[in-house]
Amino acid sequence: MMKINWGIIGCGDVTEVKSGPAFNKVNNSSLVAVMRRDGEKAKDYARRHQVPKWYNNANLLINDPDVNAIYVATPPSSHEEYTIAAMNAGKPVYVEKPMSVDAASAQRMAKAAKEKKVKLVVAHYRRGHQLFNKIKQLVQDKVIGETRLVRSDIYKKPVTKEEMANPGRAWRVDKTIAGGGLFNDLSPHQLDLMYYFFGEPMKVSGIAANQSTQYAAEDIVAGNILFTSGVLFSGIWCFNVAPEAEKDSCEIIGDKGKIEFSFFEHKPILLTVNGKTEALSFEPLQHVQQPMIDNVVKYFLNESPNPCTGEEGVKIMQLIDKFNGN
Repeated sequence: MMKINWGIIGCGDVTEVKSGPAFNKVNNSSLVAVMRRDGEKAKDYARRHQVPKWYNNANLLINDPDVNAIYVATPPSSHEEYTIAAMNAGKPVYVEKPMSVDAASAQRMAKAAKEKKVKLVVAHYRRGHQLFNKIKQLVQDKVIGETRLVRSDIYKKPVTKEEMANPGRAWRVDKTIAGGGLFNDLSPHQLDLMYYFFGEPMKVSGIAANQSTQYAAEDIVAGNILFTSGVLFSGIWCFNVAPEAEKDSCEIIGDKGKIEFSFFEHKPILLTVNGKTEALSFEPLQHVQQPMIDNVVKYFLNESPNPCTGEEGVKIMQLIDKFNGN
């Protein structure tokens, strides 16, 4: 395999800017086919993004001889089905986060990859960002001394009636499709980075509730992780606050200083050591998944290690399940 020719299953909103265009901007990579159950929308996507082929049937895309790698970007309820179908065809898979609806499903996906000896990568794409790799370096270099604790707060205003009426948005709070509520959609970013920074968890606890009863899924989740390194993480996700109370912040606190940053907002890292604060800024990315896709292509071409294994994806799903009280 000299070049990765991608097929996308589920060319929806997430692929418009975040990921889709990046497949043609990475070396030795090309987007050659897309699929969506609504054929007219697949055709329109292909036209707008200059993709040679489009399908309304996933199996036709998977078995297209011009496609040698699959990106699964559907809602989580179909991740397992499409990932295993692609692996049965001998094609490596890059699957969106969350890896699936629960840890049991994710384990089946990882097991299939191992048994079939087919490559699988989970799209925890913030691992590829300069900003988050800088934070990892600061932690590892003990710039703030020994890390003691981490505090993460994600607060969002309620889902609107218009969003609930839009199937393209409402699925994120449908437990049968997403596996949970907005926590399942957003927390993989926070939890995977904590695992990426601090390693293996030793103790995990969580609690979740549905406070607003606006939909069936939980809308507030809190949890703690004690890592084997001794670092204690505490996080809370609330999706039912006043607009002025919205928050996206994380603090990593050591015995000599602290690191403050945002997961989703484009803000500098604030590094405070010995009472002095320094702002570390990075340019925003046009396509947030491009660095990760570059690493995935190199892995598929046997030029670098797996940037996020199926087994690592399973561990994040186990944390999500535990935080949800499952």
